[in-house]
Amino acid sequence: MAKLAKKKRSLFSCTSCGHSQVKWTGKCPTCNEWDSLVEEEQAPGLGKGVSTPSLVKNDAPLPISIVEVCEEQIDERFLTHLPEVDRVLGGGFVPGSLVLLGGEPGIGKSTLLSQLLQGVSKSTESPLLYASGEESTTQAGLRAKRVGVVSPQVHLLAETNIEKILAAAHHSKPALLAIDSIQTMHTDRLDSIPGSVGQVRECASMLMSFAKSNNVPTLLIGHVTKEGSLAGPKTLEHLVDTVLHFEGEGGSSFRLLRAIKNRFGSTQEIGVFEMRSTGLQEVKNPSELFLAERPIQAPGSVVVASAEGNRPILVEIQALVASSNAGFGRRTSNGFDNNRLSLLIAVLERHGGFDILGQDVFLNVAGGLKLSEPATDLGVLLALASSVKRSPIDPHTIVIGEVGLAGEIRAVNMVEARIGEAAKLGFKTCLLPTANCKQKISGIDIKTVPIKNVQALLEHAFK
Repeated sequence: MAKLAKKKRSLFSCTSCGHSQVKWTGKCPTCNEWDSLVEEEQAPGLGKGVSTPSLVKNDAPLPISIVEVCEEQIDERFLTHLPEVDRVLGGGFVPGSLVLLGGEPGIGKSTLLSQLLQGVSKSTESPLLYASGEESTTQAGLRAKRVGVVSPQVHLLAETNIEKILAAAHHSKPALLAIDSIQTMHTDRLDSIPGSVGQVRECASMLMSFAKSNNVPTLLIGHVTKEGSLAGPKTLEHLVDTVLHFEGEGGSSFRLLRAIKNRFGSTQEIGVFEMRSTGLQEVKNPSELFLAERPIQAPGSVVVASAEGNRPILVEIQALVASSNAGFGRRTSNGFDNNRLSLLIAVLERHGGFDILGQDVFLNVAGGLKLSEPATDLGVLLALASSVKRSPIDPHTIVIGEVGLAGEIRAVNMVEARIGEAAKLGFKTCLLPTANCKQKISGIDIKTVPIKNVQALLEHAFK
């Protein structure tokens, strides 16, 4: 009698958190997401009752002292020669690192990748392998020509089979491997379609193994869902060393590159680009860009000095307070935390005497930048007050400070760098916390006004 074929084993994996279980349920028991469990066949492996083969003594990995590791010569990073990218990465690509670059379709991920390869070619004489699963070599070559990628070291490969890509990489020994995109890749180990949870996870694991064992930095392009998260299992983000987001506002030519995870650098830095017909152009002075179309003598418009990592950036905050027809106030913010906005509205009503809790409040950070640090609180609060009073703020005034629930203005860091950036763009006055005014700031031609609380702010701004 012929032996029955061994039944394939499958599991249901959550696309949000990576949890796996044998049976399907409507809701993931780990992250409580609905309809996030998808079925996937498991790669051939050891089943129950099969003992793992014992390791040969000579094949067993030997641990190494951490002192010896620290004394080893560490290879320098690969500079991309795109200062905005190097800033976000923390100084370039670390050898053996696995980097995930995510963004919405059409945002310019492949364009950025092409220009990045051109820049990296200046740092090494080895080839750079660009494996595209979405375009043919002709299509990728046309885009590369348009954006000025002329280095003969950049090698193109149109392939979606991860085994064939790794075989080509082992043969060519590239200084950098780029995959566009991870959702189009598949491995022969699994029968599921490309883009499924199992395929994405397995392909990423194989690429990580290649990167670490061969000391080759590997860059993966990843798609972003309509909710703004990276498509695929969350384990993909946990697996890689660095996660970069390439984002931009609809209809705007400007793009922001930020790191949301970086094992080798800060996650506070951002890179600013402008999309042109010839590719992405770096913006060396983002403050000037974000203030280029600022209206003068407009109520509700205030300039704040934010800090992204070690870079101070001046940005305009626009506020509009209007009567509500619904009987309760609506809060709408773009680029600023909605909960933080509600907190500042309550502080302004309690300590500033403004009756705005029942009114509609709209807040916008011009230029598409997202503000997260508390040093911009004072600017938001002043913009709200300016809109209510319909009184413009002096266009040559910059505002810095954190607002507390008691109406006090708290000190912030990097004051000298922020004020220096404001002085370069022609600002004459800076409103900042009293505690920061005690610090000696020399060589900067700008008047500093100490602000102790909300009442002092309103008295100075609307005197």
